[in-house]
Amino acid sequence: MTWVAFYSLWLFVFALPWERLVALPGLYIVSRATGALALSLTLFAVVMSGRVRRWRAYHVAAFLFVIWAGVTVWVNGASRIPGKYYTFVQLFVVMWMMWELAPTPERVRRLLAAFALGGFVPALATIGLFIQSRGSLRRFSAAGADPNSLAMTLALVMPIAWYLSLTTQRPLRRWIYRAYIPIGLLAATLTGSRGGMLAWIVALSIIPLTMKLSPGRLAAVMGMLALSAVLLVTYVPENIVERLGSTSSSLQGGGLGGRLKFWIAGLHAFQFKPLAGYGVGRFISAITPELGANALVAHNSFISVLVEEGLIGLILYCSMLLAVFRTVLDLPSLERRFALVLFATLNTALLPLTWEDEKAAWFVMSILLGMSVYRDRKRERNLAQVPGQAMPLTPRLVRTRTLSGDVVHPRDMDGDPAA
Repeated sequence: MTWVAFYSLWLFVFALPWERLVALPGLYIVSRATGALALSLTLFAVVMSGRVRRWRAYHVAAFLFVIWAGVTVWVNGASRIPGKYYTFVQLFVVMWMMWELAPTPERVRRLLAAFALGGFVPALATIGLFIQSRGSLRRFSAAGADPNSLAMTLALVMPIAWYLSLTTQRPLRRWIYRAYIPIGLLAATLTGSRGGMLAWIVALSIIPLTMKLSPGRLAAVMGMLALSAVLLVTYVPENIVERLGSTSSSLQGGGLGGRLKFWIAGLHAFQFKPLAGYGVGRFISAITPELGANALVAHNSFISVLVEEGLIGLILYCSMLLAVFRTVLDLPSLERRFALVLFATLNTALLPLTWEDEKAAWFVMSILLGMSVYRDRKRERNLAQVPGQAMPLTPRLVRTRTLSGDVVHPRDMDGDPAA
């Protein structure tokens, strides 16, 4: 039953990058359906096994953040619970499912592969839109998704695809993951997102940081990068090139694409409700007295949390990120470099976008935390090499929490209960 629940979660993760491609008004069909199936099967598996994995600091911070978000709604006397709060609850549940169902490096890799393969769908759909419209649009984004969010999501996929290409033993999969470099980069460029291009620069840094390749693999990578450059020069419309070329002037001018006024207005509003904020989903109403009809979302995840959930909410949210960062530092060398680049790419996305309730952002935080099993596996192997401290590799011992207390359960190398 655990395996059935895991693969339903795999489908949910696979659908995350392209959930907006198949949607009804206000409802993303694929992610809702796969998420509901995964949750029901996970709960059934946990009840049948009678055990749950011990939480880490990240889980505690995330749980308190969601609880506090609900408190801010109640304190501000909202007439109804905003949809954004329900999203927080759902994201916490997904994070818990990932923690329960991926207790081994093998399963963590499968979830990474699901997200990477899912990233091909909106990338190819965006390129298809460009071909279909014959380049007549100002910006291109599959299914009308926000171009900036799409570019950021595609940037998050990049280091994952590269890491998988380095660690897979199957040549076909290696080439599939490498193919994401030109495909994803072309699609992200077509969105015309300047912040997305900055995120891509951060994401691409994983290549030189992990460049210990054989001459043949090095030639293949250089070929992929050359192909990416040719595609960009050949097919990207001139208006998008001009827009992306204005990134430096936008930064130097201080306007940051019009975002600065929302940040300043948000900080002014924060002064009046510094602790509990204005409540989840009420950033626009908080800055309306200053900006009037020009008020929009924060375009910065940290300022959005600060205004809506107050200083306490921001501390809890930053505690989540800090817990993930501390986990990343303890990983083995290759995994640590990959995780640091992915973490940096995520934070690059959080700065210009209101992404505190974005599924892709919570997935990245959850999967980086889940990679702590790489560290645990390394410690087990080190102990096995110490005389007098040998540990059997199969079945492996994994400490979990049961309904009656802490016990040690034998598990096989894939994380399933040993027969």
